[in-house]
Amino acid sequence: MKLLVLNGPNLNMLGIREPGIYGTESYAALEAFVRDVCAKNGVEAELYQSNHEGDLVDKIQAALGTADGIVINPAAYTHTSVAILDALKAVALPAVEVHLSDVSAREEFRHISYAGMACVKTFAGYGFDGYRLAIEYLVEHYGK
Repeated sequence: MKLLVLNGPNLNMLGIREPGIYGTESYAALEAFVRDVCAKNGVEAELYQSNHEGDLVDKIQAALGTADGIVINPAAYTHTSVAILDALKAVALPAVEVHLSDVSAREEFRHISYAGMACVKTFAGYGFDGYRLAIEYLVEHYGK
């Protein structure tokens, strides 16, 4: 099984940006965590982070025919990007949304997830472990 693991804007600033909300570990630590989880589950993964909406849309579109599923943390684009929603719907790959923080317990504008409308599952508020839960969910329900 091959997964595309996408991370949106400002996740490259993990460990620096609002550590009380997002934790003190770096984006490099998140990448290492995801690679370890994938290895333990026999999953090949492509990891990608961008601060640019169009880059994320391009990666989602490129996953068609090359990936079996998507793990996506759209970050701030969660609440604003119909383009990411449409890209996820267009490729029709099973996608799981992940958020480090519990977005439902934060500001009201964070309660709406456009990307989540195209996802089969969402894990929010589990920190890095949300990625493990997402990967294991895809393996269990869509693995080959």
